[in-house]
Amino acid sequence: MKYGNIRNIKKETLSKAWYRLYRYTFDYQKEDGEWETQQRETYDRGNGAAILLYNPETSRVVLTRQFRMPTYVNGNPDGMMVEVCAGLLEGDDPESCIIKEVEEETGYKVEKVEEVFQAYMSPGAVTEKLYFFLAEYNDDMKISAGGGAPHESEHIEVLEVSFDKALAMIQSGEIIDAKSILLLQYARIKGVL
Repeated sequence: MKYGNIRNIKKETLSKAWYRLYRYTFDYQKEDGEWETQQRETYDRGNGAAILLYNPETSRVVLTRQFRMPTYVNGNPDGMMVEVCAGLLEGDDPESCIIKEVEEETGYKVEKVEEVFQAYMSPGAVTEKLYFFLAEYNDDMKISAGGGAPHESEHIEVLEVSFDKALAMIQSGEIIDAKSILLLQYARIKGVL
């Protein structure tokens, strides 16, 4: 059965303060062939990349902790989030982006990363597609303290924990970030650690 055709798309900019918020008005063809006019708002912040750094010799992973205002205003008491390393592409290809983000945020210099999947994280409202990666690390790759790019006001704390502890942090609610949960569960299912 054919449905889901789109026509007469009109785009209106609602905000361009940090990224872009648009309202789309369009005609959508339903399963029965009838057309209906719909409106949807989309937030366009660009695409991103996320990575789980893991050490197969020590069964440890590298995570980050930083303040996230949207979580604070939605019930996270201190706004702090434990996450895998991630960043927006900002014109880079996903692999180059994540290698740069790893060095800025964690202080590790990795050269080989493996893309494992892609996902839209909130397709009902946000255009962002994330590219998910895994990479091995070891102590010899540590070239700085990390903490994020100074001009981005990130103030990132670098955490190194056992893989088992990271999984337990999901269960306890210490890790409630979707991209981090996805990568940690992927690593578990695939037997990475």
